[in-house]
Amino acid sequence: MTTKLFIITGPTGVGKTKLSLALAKKIQGAIISADSMQVYKGMDLGTDKIKKEDQEGICHYGLDIIDPKEGYSVAQFQEDVAGYLKEIQKKGMNPILVGGTGLYLHSLMYALDFSRERENADLRKNLDDLYEKEGVASLRELLLKEDPEALEHVDPNNPQRLIRAIELARAGKKKGRDFDQLREDRQVILVVLNRDREELYRRINDRVDQMLEEGLVEEVKTLVQKGLGKDDQAMKAIGYKEVLSYLEGETSYEDMVQLLKRNSRRYAKRQLTWFRRYPQAHWIDLSVLEPEEALEKMMELWRDYDKEN
Repeated sequence: MTTKLFIITGPTGVGKTKLSLALAKKIQGAIISADSMQVYKGMDLGTDKIKKEDQEGICHYGLDIIDPKEGYSVAQFQEDVAGYLKEIQKKGMNPILVGGTGLYLHSLMYALDFSRERENADLRKNLDDLYEKEGVASLRELLLKEDPEALEHVDPNNPQRLIRAIELARAGKKKGRDFDQLREDRQVILVVLNRDREELYRRINDRVDQMLEEGLVEEVKTLVQKGLGKDDQAMKAIGYKEVLSYLEGETSYEDMVQLLKRNSRRYAKRQLTWFRRYPQAHWIDLSVLEPEEALEKMMELWRDYDKEN
């Protein structure tokens, strides 16, 4: 049986949440988060997680499902989404994937099998140890040996992305193999939202200011009080590592704010680079279209799909 998925993605701060809610109301949709950080309980402001009171009666899945002390992987994401899809289909609703974690979305569209990931705990520990002892350069060198082409598609300064690429290479999942093979059991409408760069960066800067006003520093303090620190993967995310550095006296408040804004803008740029790899993507420029026009564009894609299938 083929599953129809509507994916709404785009860089951080672009405006995915509001449009996803509007689309869900139009097509009787349920929303599945495709954000690698929104799975964590108690990490709300830094991940820009939608509040329950703002969900407007739309069913949401994949939020607040694990403790920040726990790990979460692409393999677990795939399993969880499979369960969500069954539940959504039983309710007679339509699944809408919303988020900007590129590898998570890729794993739903393409024939990536991460089922053996849990069997490779020793490999992950060895790679983590290698990074801790010798730094990110050691991971780049290892990936260069394992899969040179992967370096063209992975942020060379992001240790977790490098580790993931090495794991894929060891599992035989190199680019050019199943990384680019579309799944036959999924029919995907992929929408990438974008904005003029200056407008996007302004929105990102404003959102950082809002997060701080709403209590991001206090949120991180609470996590620290619960025992989380730099060694926890969840605390290495943008928004948390910068605040943690400030709380530990490594940087001033003003420098923390600027680092948070800069790192968020750089992340948005990397996300856009990732999304440009998909020739089937439908790009919607929210600097050109009003929200109502963007929604109508998505509805056209939904209706066209039904006509073709």
